[in-house]
Parts: sequence; structure tokens; C-alpha cells
Amino acid sequence: MNDVKLEGKFEIQKSSEEKRLAFGWASVANIVDGQGDVIDAEELEQAAYNFVRFYREGGEMHERGGCAELVESIIFTPEKLKALGLPKDSLKTSWWIGFYVTDDEVWKKVKSGEYSMFSIEGKAFREKI
Repeated sequence: MNDVKLEGKFEIQKSSEEKRLAFGWASVANIVDGQGDVIDAEELEQAAYNFVRFYREGGEMHERGGCAELVESIIFTPEKLKALGLPKDSLKTSWWIGFYVTDDEVWKKVKSGEYSMFSIEGKAFREKI
């Protein structure tokens, strides 16, 4: 199932107004993203671990950092799904994140729906598929 390519938009799935928390999918392996890119499962898993190890900060529109702090991150892999007692193909390899939004203006935009999804930033070599 992990080699199926789908298009998708990953909107913020849960937020807590009082707690300033926003949760949702950062990325899902092997689907076409908004820029027309596809990331394979192994690359996504490594990117997520590197983000948690070295960055852990949320920004605003890839222009300004220091707007949010990572509070939750999990890569769902077939092995982890099995460990959780779920069928190994119940989810594609995917990255779920949660942030505490520290910036008042960014939080207003999250609450209003202006910022309705997460966007991961990174560097990669594009290969034609």
C-alpha cells in the first residue's frame, strides 16, 4: 500500500483555542504534495527525526521562525502501527505533528482558518518519476 501515489491537502485536524495547540499531518509518504513533489517513506521518516532532533520550531510561511514550539511528533510506519495493535496498512507512512503556537498574530490566523495546514520546509534533490 505504501507505493500508491495520491494527491492530498493536509489541513490542521485539531486545535485547542484555550491551549494554543494545533495538530495535523505534516506529510504523508508517496503522495503528490502542493508543489507536485513526492517523498518516499524512508526519506520522510528521516526528515521527521532530523526535524525533531535539530529544529523543533514552527515558523510563519517559511519567512519567520520562532512562532511555535513542537509538542508532538510521530511517524506512523507499518511496524509502529503493528505495535499499536492496528493493521499495518491502516495508514500510509505519515508524519503527525502538534505545535504550541507562541506568536499572538500567528495564533489569530490559525484560529480564523487563514493558516489551515502545516507546511514542512526542507531541501531535497528533485528526481523525475
